[in-house]
Amino acid sequence: MKVLFVCLGNICRSPIAEGVLRTKAKERGLSLEIDSSGTGDWHVGEAPDKRAQRCMNDFGDDISDLRARQFKKSDFHYYDRIFVMDKSNYQNVVAQANDSEQKEKVELFLNLSHPGEDREVPDPYYGGNEGFKNVYNMLDEAAESFLNQVDEQTR
Repeated sequence: MKVLFVCLGNICRSPIAEGVLRTKAKERGLSLEIDSSGTGDWHVGEAPDKRAQRCMNDFGDDISDLRARQFKKSDFHYYDRIFVMDKSNYQNVVAQANDSEQKEKVELFLNLSHPGEDREVPDPYYGGNEGFKNVYNMLDEAAESFLNQVDEQTR
């Protein structure tokens, strides 16, 4: 299975989500291809925000190897699931879809841990370190829910 996370600039939320899921999948022995991207192009080629990296290091994961990239239409063909961080990301991604099948691949990531609530992952960019930890905890919970679904499907 191939999973893509999408946020605005691909330096905070989506790389944290990628790192969290990468670590958890490895711990469970699951083979997933995981990537992240942003709807904007401001940070293409950059490493994740230093605060995001510090937060992930605090939880035992290194995301310094990740580099920001922009979401592209071909991602619909490559990825099985496309998880977005907020409603604005959702609108920006589905606007690029060619058909309903592609649109169905896109969903708010927190709907996995809070079904049907359409909760958004807040952007911690303008906040302090506590905002990054809060985002980490939200993404960690949703990643657990997702991997529980994957486990059930592979049994």
